[in-house]
This record gives sequence, structure tokens and C-alpha cells, in this order.
Amino acid sequence: MHILFLTNYWPPEIGASSHLTFEMGESLVQFGHRVTVVTGFPSYNVLALPSQYRGQWLSEEESAGMRVLRVSVPNTSRGSKLKRGVGHLTGAPFYALRALSARDVDLVYTISPPLPMALAAWATARRFRVPYCLGVQDLFPQSAIDLGFMSNRAVIRSFEIMERFAYRTAGAVTVHSIGNREHVISKGGNPERVHVVPNWVDTEFIQPGNPMNAFRQTAGLNGEFVVLFAGTMGWSQGLGVAVEAARRLAAEPGLAFLLVGDGADRANVESMSSGLPNVRFLPMQPKERYPSVLAAADACLVTLRPEVATPVVPSKLLTIMAAGRPVLASMPLAGDAPRLIEESGAGIACQAGDARSLADAVLYLKKNRDAGAAMAKNGRRFAEQHFSREACVRGFERVFRENAARQQRGNHDT
Repeated sequence: MHILFLTNYWPPEIGASSHLTFEMGESLVQFGHRVTVVTGFPSYNVLALPSQYRGQWLSEEESAGMRVLRVSVPNTSRGSKLKRGVGHLTGAPFYALRALSARDVDLVYTISPPLPMALAAWATARRFRVPYCLGVQDLFPQSAIDLGFMSNRAVIRSFEIMERFAYRTAGAVTVHSIGNREHVISKGGNPERVHVVPNWVDTEFIQPGNPMNAFRQTAGLNGEFVVLFAGTMGWSQGLGVAVEAARRLAAEPGLAFLLVGDGADRANVESMSSGLPNVRFLPMQPKERYPSVLAAADACLVTLRPEVATPVVPSKLLTIMAAGRPVLASMPLAGDAPRLIEESGAGIACQAGDARSLADAVLYLKKNRDAGAAMAKNGRRFAEQHFSREACVRGFERVFRENAARQQRGNHDT
């Protein structure tokens, strides 16, 4: 098959979406498929545009056997929420136009959010008379409504119409949990075409390592019990709960909260933690350094705001499990992620926003190292059994094949 990716995120950008999409394409090439990627120039979690892209509107390159077609789109990655939303809307047509450079496409694949990419995928698929598959990573616009980012009824209604259109016109919709599947179906998705295919973690790349490594030394950590958050520091993460837990534990000796990453809420989190001796910050780290960042921790944080009512399984949860580190979660307990933590025995889940419970969980793991080690082993074993990269990408491959075959049968019938 020749699969065309339309994606808003692609390396060298740093983030779960760019890594997952790249790894999927790389694996599909290894499975014998052709992959063409249409994307923009790097902007998300990139300090400066790499020199080879400067002054260009279009570019073409090869990456891991994939043809990558880039197009210049409005760069709003560091703007306000409104500017980013406008950027996503205005950027989608650029991707659809750039996709005209592809040939002999069998299927189009894109990820939401940003939701307007579904419109670009639909238009592109119509152009090639092939189906498109929509991979849902976040339930937009509901997630934005829950967090209070979107309250204008007209704007909400517009995105809800777009969402229903996307679910109705996609040949297949993939989601990463049962709760997400139920939501998509409730918003108009055809139950026969909504498939649960979990996100994966590269268990070869992310492996348990020695905590007393070079990264720990670089970070100025010695014998402390290190509680790590690594990733995007956005509004939905609600890292204030970690800061408040650190405040409650400020007098506890030998304890450090290390927050590694960047995002729209980082400045606010840094301000909240001002004066706390047990909280430290480091910038976002390159992908190749991520395993050693995780290895340097004694426990790893996954946090979500109480307002996040949609069922979310953060990708960082899977990487923590693969790294063989106990999970400390602060998130709505009715979601899919706490159920996964309980089923796997990989850590402790506390109610979102409950700093006291999170602080108690940190102390428990600090004082009961054997319990933490057992959670770490449970998580690693569960990740290997259920979230290997090959098994999950094979799941996508099956969905793609079935989708393309159904379209071909329909074309023959007409």
C-alpha cells in the first residue's frame, strides 16, 4: 500500500505526536509499504528553525525510507490559544494543496487534534478517490470545553459540526482506549468503523536503566529520591498539584521534584514553585536522551487537571511503564488511565488536584522501595506484553488494509 500521512507534527519537533507518527511510518516502511508524509516546517518545541529550512516555502526530503513533503504554514505554536486555533484552521488547506504532489495513493491518514486536519485529509482522499483514516489522540472539542478554553456557543457548535463530519466521513477512526471509542460513537462515529488500537511505546528504545547515570549527575542530583515529570507542561497537565505536593514535603530530607520540559504553562508552574528548595526545572530534552532522563528517576509523575473529563491515556504513562519506573498519577479516577494503572499494578493513582494524597503517595514510595520496585517490574512487563511498537502498528496496518479493501469494493460496485 501507498499511505499518505498528513500531520501537523513531525521530527525534529519534540513531542508524543511527532514521535508516534514517525515511528508508525518507519514501521510501515519496514512492513513493506510506501509512506509519503505531508507536514510543515519544524516549530513545535523547536527553539529555532533549522538552517536547512530557512527561507523556503516548500521542501522535499527522505527520512527512514519515507518521502517527506514540507510546506510553510502559519506558525502559531507559541501564540495564544486563539492564535493557535486560527493557525490550525488556516494551515489545513496548505497541507491539502501540498498533498497534490503525491501519486498513486491508496489511503490517507491524519491525527486529531488539530481537528481541521480531518478536513484536509477528507479533501485529499476525495482527490485521490481513496479512503482516509482518522487517528484520534485527544477528544476535541470536548477536552477544550472541559478545561474552560472554549465557552462561546457558536464556536463550540462549529467544532462539534466539524467533529461529526470527520467521524462520519472517515473510512475508519482509531482511538487508544475503550472510553475514547464510546465518546466517538456518541458523536456520530459508526461503531463498525471505530477501532481501539492503543498507542505504543518502543520497548527496545525505552528500557530500565541505572538511576545513577550521567543525566542525574548533570541535573545536580545525588542521593535524593527523585520524582520526575518529563514532557509538555500545558494547561491540561495541571502541574500545580505537583508543586503543592512538593510544598507539603518541603521539610522532607533527600527528596527532589524534577520537572523537565516546556509548554504554555511552564512559566506559571515556575512562578508557583518559587522558593521551594525541592523543585528543580530543566528544559525539554532531545528524544535520544529521554531514556536516561526516565532512568534517573525513582518515581515518575503523570498529571491531569480535575476538569479533564474525557478518557485520556497519556503517552507518557506508557513510556514510564516501559522504563521500569513506578507511576505516580494525579488524574480523574473515572478515566481509562487509572484503570490501566490498577490493571497493570504499575503505580499509584490519586484523585486529580488532591495534593495531600499525591504527597502521601510520594512518601510511601520513598519509604517503601521494595513496593516501588515491584510496581516498576509490573509496568515493564505489562508494556512489553500489550504496548510493543510492532504489535500496535500491526493493528493500524490491519485497519488500513480493511479500509482500503472496502473502498476498492465500493469503487467496483459503482
